[in-house]
Amino acid sequence: MVETGFRKWIITITVVTASLLELIDTTIVNVSIPQIQGNLGSTITDTAWVVTGYSVANVIILPMSGWLSSFFGRKNYFLTSIIIFTVASFLCGNSHSLTELVCFRILQGLAGGGLLSTAQAILLESWPPNQAGTATAIFGFGAVFGPTIGPTLGGYINDHASWQWIFYVNIPIGCMAAAFTLLFIKSTPSTGKDKPIDWWGIALLAVAVGSLQTILEKGEDEDWFSTTYITVLTITAIFGILLFIWRELSTDHPIVNFKIMRHRSFSTGMLTSFILGLGLYGSNYVFPLFTQNLLGFSAQQSGEILFPGGIFTILTMPFVGIMLNKGVPAQFMAVAGMILFFIFSSMLSNSTLSSGTGDFFWPLAIRGVGLALLFVPLTTLAIGGLRGQEIGQGAGLNNMMRQLGGSFGIAGLNTLIHIREAVHRNNLLVNINPYNSYFTERLNALTRAFMAKGKSVIDATHMAYAAIDGTVQKQSILLSYIDSYWVVGVAMLCAIPLVFLAPFVKGQKAVADTH
Repeated sequence: MVETGFRKWIITITVVTASLLELIDTTIVNVSIPQIQGNLGSTITDTAWVVTGYSVANVIILPMSGWLSSFFGRKNYFLTSIIIFTVASFLCGNSHSLTELVCFRILQGLAGGGLLSTAQAILLESWPPNQAGTATAIFGFGAVFGPTIGPTLGGYINDHASWQWIFYVNIPIGCMAAAFTLLFIKSTPSTGKDKPIDWWGIALLAVAVGSLQTILEKGEDEDWFSTTYITVLTITAIFGILLFIWRELSTDHPIVNFKIMRHRSFSTGMLTSFILGLGLYGSNYVFPLFTQNLLGFSAQQSGEILFPGGIFTILTMPFVGIMLNKGVPAQFMAVAGMILFFIFSSMLSNSTLSSGTGDFFWPLAIRGVGLALLFVPLTTLAIGGLRGQEIGQGAGLNNMMRQLGGSFGIAGLNTLIHIREAVHRNNLLVNINPYNSYFTERLNALTRAFMAKGKSVIDATHMAYAAIDGTVQKQSILLSYIDSYWVVGVAMLCAIPLVFLAPFVKGQKAVADTH
């Protein structure tokens, strides 16, 4: 129902704050993994389940959020999700063992999955149809800025307080969001309580999506199919997804309404959201690794470098909303965003081992503008043809596809970096031979330098070879990161034709149709 004046803005602040809570927590924990590992006395592999458990639970709930909103009532479900998320944040911070922390992170992920799509549906229904582009832009601010600010905030907390505070900071914000939800968001009737619950659908969704997300999160660490449980989960995911789709299409009361796929704009939007997730989360993953592993930046420094790009996203979002409201076709802005993302990737591909913070400002600024031009138009194209309860279902599926795109992107880029690192190392080692004058000159210079420091000829020679090997290793890693930047950029360019598969409608009509 459309709101006006103060009430409209307080609802907007409430739902954006709630969605930011969920999105920040997808990345804020990553930089604290070593500290958690040392504090709880666990291995790095086991501690990684703190991130994996949250992601798996989150992705399982996202496609169900529309059905849960209908079953319990949108306000009731949203408020309950905020409360559970806040309580789970306290329990995470108060955990005394890794098992406790992982269990409470799963609870947090289940609650967080209900925040994102429900917040988007509430926001779209609270704004008038002719301002829906602005509403989508405001929501896009949280969806894009959250994953960007997460590492910065996590790095700052990590450097100035204990890891528990990455969870405790959620408590006052969650309490505020819960209070505002209770006071200002109007209740909607629960329409599903008199209908049978699709328990088979819920079970198949949990097994299929949970298995798939676990594979993407842990596959690279476990050397993919050389590990038995990854192979078993892959088979489970394939059959689970097929059975789940069959179940939802054959039952009268599905938890995920695949019939909304009849809207060509939504089906296309699912694909483009997947690509957006790959670019957003993939670049957020690769860039901090590059700056920390090769350039020696701290987690906080890496986050601070990303921060200005987020500011450019915030500044561009209102412009995008205004353009949509004025009737500029969403396809044009989405294409511009994809081209800017490619430019960002190509600029980063020129990075060297001597690159400094100033070298990254403009590439990340261009990325920030590109993300704003991508998120709002692609969301508009995806949900532009949906109405009524379809909005909640569509928002859940669309957000799930963006999250899965991010998971596929991170898993794929991680594997690519490792494979290409070995390829580049082999290519560079071809030049390490006594017939290469550049190599022999470098080796002799290093040997003399070490001998000047009092080392014997044999020791100095060994140290010179070790120094050259270190240089080769760093160059191999650098080239593998450059390859990953190109893959992200080319993937964006390849997605341009997908944008034009959606019906070519003007932005204002597209966003107005959501009401």
